[in-house]
Amino acid sequence: MFHRTRNIFLVGLPGAGKSTVGRQLARTLKMDFYDTDDEIEKRCGADIAWIFDIEGEEGFYEREEALIQELTESQGIILATGGGTVLSEKNRARLSARGSVVYLKTSIDQQLERTLYDKKRPMLQTGNKRETLEGIKKEREELYESVADVMVDTVDRGIRSVINDIMKQLDALVE
Repeated sequence: MFHRTRNIFLVGLPGAGKSTVGRQLARTLKMDFYDTDDEIEKRCGADIAWIFDIEGEEGFYEREEALIQELTESQGIILATGGGTVLSEKNRARLSARGSVVYLKTSIDQQLERTLYDKKRPMLQTGNKRETLEGIKKEREELYESVADVMVDTVDRGIRSVINDIMKQLDALVE
């Protein structure tokens, strides 16, 4: 069975289910759960959109990189990363070295459905959402795959099914 002192890091596109799956997986495995976006908002006392407005994308990613550095030094946590976390080479190296990385794969249609009313994602607030999501996927998919220890498809699947798949694949890694 998966060793609970090992970290689990969830990566994937916006709307892949990282936060939702991460919270439930943490409950199931009795591990601490962190979400990088929530942690940044807590520590800054401001929401992501405001941070993007004031500091820009670069400022946000600097904050995220520092947080990834800190949180990945922990043991026995589940971390839902932001969709753009993998853009940083330092982040990819830290995630790979300090835990098991789970890439939650999804479709553009599923992303659109899951982010339809979401006002917390600055990159999805303007322009054609489908085009934006397709561009993000094209830019990042190879990075997600390169850092992943396991890949789990979340399209049209219930959370319990996704979690069972994650646990089965993580268990197979340690056998």
